[in-house]
This record gives sequence, C-alpha cells and structure tokens, in this order.
Amino acid sequence: MPGPRLLPLLLLAGLAVSCALPHPAEPVRLRVLSYNIHHGQGNDGVFDLERIARLIEELDPDLVALQEVDQGTGRAAGVLQADELARLTGLHGRFGRAIEYDGGEYGEAALSRLPILETRRLGLPAAPEHELRCALLLRLAPAGEELLFLATHLDHTRDHADRVAQMGAILAGLAAEPRTPVILVGDLNCQPGSPPLALLGPEWLDAPLAAGADQPTYPAVGPEIRIDHVLVRPAARWRVLEARVIPEELVSDHRPLLVVLELLPERP
Repeated sequence: MPGPRLLPLLLLAGLAVSCALPHPAEPVRLRVLSYNIHHGQGNDGVFDLERIARLIEELDPDLVALQEVDQGTGRAAGVLQADELARLTGLHGRFGRAIEYDGGEYGEAALSRLPILETRRLGLPAAPEHELRCALLLRLAPAGEELLFLATHLDHTRDHADRVAQMGAILAGLAAEPRTPVILVGDLNCQPGSPPLALLGPEWLDAPLAAGADQPTYPAVGPEIRIDHVLVRPAARWRVLEARVIPEELVSDHRPLLVVLELLPERP
C-alpha cells in the first residue's frame, strides 16, 4: 500500500489521465419535417407560400423534406418555390427535378438549417406510362459526423411495383455507405408494412411507429392513412423523442409530419 506522501501524487496523476481522456460524444438532436405541399395550393384553392413558410417556422425544424414542389411553372405563376421557401424560412434550400412541367420543373425540395456539404439527385425507375420520380440526397455533418438526408416522393398508383423498384433504387444508392447514418423522408404513397417498406429490413426504424405515434397524414381533412414517413438507419443509433402529425387542414392536402430524433454516438 502506498505511503501517505505518495497517495496525493497518485490521485493527482489519475486525475490528469482522466482529464486527458476524451469525453463520450453527446447525442445529436434533429427536428425533421415531412410535408407534401401540393405545389403550394391549399385546400381553399389559394397558392400561398407564405403560410407554408410560417408553418415551417412555427415547427422549427432542422431538416425539411417537401414534395410536389413547382419551380418556375405556369401553374405557380413562375415562382421558384424551393428558392422562395428557403428565403422565407432562412434555411438552406435545394431542389430535385422529377419532371419538366408547364414551362418549368416539378419535384422535391429539401431545406436544412445545417450547412449542406453535397447535393445529389437520384433518378428513380418508373413504368413507361407512369410519372417519373426522384430522390434528393443531402450530405450533412452535425457535430462533425456525416449523415445523409434523403427526401423523396414515390409513385402514387395502386400497384406497388413502381414503389418497390423505386425503393430498391434508393437502397442501391445508399449501398456504398452502409455505416453512414441516413434519414429517409417523404410521401412514399404506401402505408407501414407494405411491400416497398418491407424492403428496408431490420436495420431501419420507422420513427412514428417507434414513438407509438402512427397517426394518419392523408387527406388533410379527416385523415385516414399514413403515407408520409420518416425512416432512419441504422436503427440502433437513433432514438425517437417525439413524433406527431400536425392538425393542419388548410395549407395542403396532406398534414405535416414532425419527428424529433437523436443520433447516438457510435459505439467503438
């Protein structure tokens, strides 16, 4: 046993070593919003991006996936909706074209409070008679660790075939980075347990289901089904703190879905 004079020195040495060791990383908290904005047209027939922006600001998300976004179409009076919503909310904005439409473009938009390191558009397969779809992928690095935020809108027809193929293409696009955390968000036009979602497997987590908040999102008035989703991978690294459908009936034909997530530190 060390003598009384040596004990203080050993304690000080131990304290110095413990202070030199890195502290465990803290979880990264993210507020994620999925919203099909119906090209800016509300259930009252009015095009009003300002009320969409106000709703987004009230919910205070870090990441937003928007579907049915017009860029410079005649229907939307030539407004670049993704750019305008980014300006109105003060968030970084990106647009992904699914199709050319009415003198402009139509597709997905993503808004981010975090700096965007990379943006990629993934074209998704569709049957010849069906509308083309895409996925918009953002690379972000909250607290120094990279993650992928993927905003998409899958086929809306009754047959699951296109949606299954589109989900397969999304998974193929993510295959090169199996360890990178992913948030997959959007109007997938299918319900939990359907064939497209069955492709995801156990490494994915359905955030509203995990939170016990599997509430319908469509239609906005008297919603009956949840076809809007927030899905995360790998399941073991995500904690769902909150999931709720916002009771908004006027602004769009869908209700917004808000999820609060924590990305847990990776275990050594």
